[in-house]
Amino acid sequence: MPDPANPLIVQSDSSLLLEVYNPRFEEARNQLTKFAELIKSPEHIHTYQISALSIWNAASSGIDLDFITKFFNEYSKFDIPTNVIEEIKIIYSRFGKVILEKYENDPRKFLLIIKSPQLETEILSIEKLKKYLIKKIDTQQYLIHQLDRGSLKVAFFNYNIPIYDLAGYSEGKPLDIELKKVTSENKEFQIREYQKMAVDAFYQAGSIRGGHGTIVLPCGAGKTIVGIDIMSKIKACTLILATSVASVHQWIREILDKTNLTADDVGEYTGDKKEIKKVTVTTYQILIYRKSKGDDFKHFNIFQIEDWGLIIYDEVHLLPAPVFKITSEIQSKRRLGLTATLVREDGLEKDVFCLIGPKKYDTPWKVLEKQGWIATASCYEIKLPLTEDLLIDYLTADQRSKFNIAAKNPLKMEVVKDIILKHKNQQILIIGHFIDQLEEVAALIDVPLITG
Repeated sequence: MPDPANPLIVQSDSSLLLEVYNPRFEEARNQLTKFAELIKSPEHIHTYQISALSIWNAASSGIDLDFITKFFNEYSKFDIPTNVIEEIKIIYSRFGKVILEKYENDPRKFLLIIKSPQLETEILSIEKLKKYLIKKIDTQQYLIHQLDRGSLKVAFFNYNIPIYDLAGYSEGKPLDIELKKVTSENKEFQIREYQKMAVDAFYQAGSIRGGHGTIVLPCGAGKTIVGIDIMSKIKACTLILATSVASVHQWIREILDKTNLTADDVGEYTGDKKEIKKVTVTTYQILIYRKSKGDDFKHFNIFQIEDWGLIIYDEVHLLPAPVFKITSEIQSKRRLGLTATLVREDGLEKDVFCLIGPKKYDTPWKVLEKQGWIATASCYEIKLPLTEDLLIDYLTADQRSKFNIAAKNPLKMEVVKDIILKHKNQQILIIGHFIDQLEEVAALIDVPLITG
């Protein structure tokens, strides 16, 4: 029941405020991340938001409605606004109401099953959704073109109708891959417990309920190892998309170090090399390269060159928009997204949910930090005032300009110098958003600048 000593405040707009210094903060946070997204995390109060996407991600990973209502009763300071509970129930009730399955009579088509007559009526009244239903074959059952599998899921999501995709996958060309018990460097190799849980949540014992989804783990938690273990379960030729050539090399090193595959089995497809092998690792940058804006993406054919059984999207929160389009066309492939955050700058989280797959596993970084699996991080927020002239500009600016004015506050330079003096005997990395501001910092304290 609500108790003023509890750490959580549930607001009527479905935002949640969590007190950082409350004794129950940690246990509440670990549960809250299962169905709400962290929006802001200043020193005293963290703000989370419940949305259709966060609820459907929770439902996909096995969190039921009872879990959420019990959580509110356990951790709330005050009574829960009635509208919040009702909205969550409505959102949750839509999950699993529309299912996509194989159509045994024609492999070129799928079967869309709508479990609610009211929802069927709603879908038929929306022309952008109705166009996908090519033929009604039974009560609330419609045929769908196979090639519409991806675009249909995005379109339906835009009208708050999640598609539960149980249409299965093509097996892909077999790959004889096994994990080593001792690595090439003669070190004992074991999958950690949380990594096993992530793999099991994605793989689902090889059933059609597994095989597509996103795993969220903190930086340094071994997402690459999770991907390799999933490869060893699926045992099919695999295409891996990474963010940089350095990441490509890391994937290749880890695969050769921890599996029975050899250099003949693992290829690098980058600006330097164009190898297509049983396991091929490439970058997003090479995939979206084209000579001019009107040209085709000439490297997209890599998705069709081999009969891939698995495609891994590393750092899926950075996945470029053009790659979503090709992913929409290859929904028959098993798809694994790996990331430390589902938040994207372009707001395409729903496309990750629809085209790569829903969140299957998530562990707060503080949990792994406490268990000693990742390094301890101490975070501090330093708030700076704006000078009077900048404050006037800020108050009259639009939202984008406000961000720029605050971000380029010249008082930051003095704080940077002060922090560097306090840590002068340590290695220091300064990260910024604006290149001109970083150039100013580099000149101010005479240090190297890395861009591009």
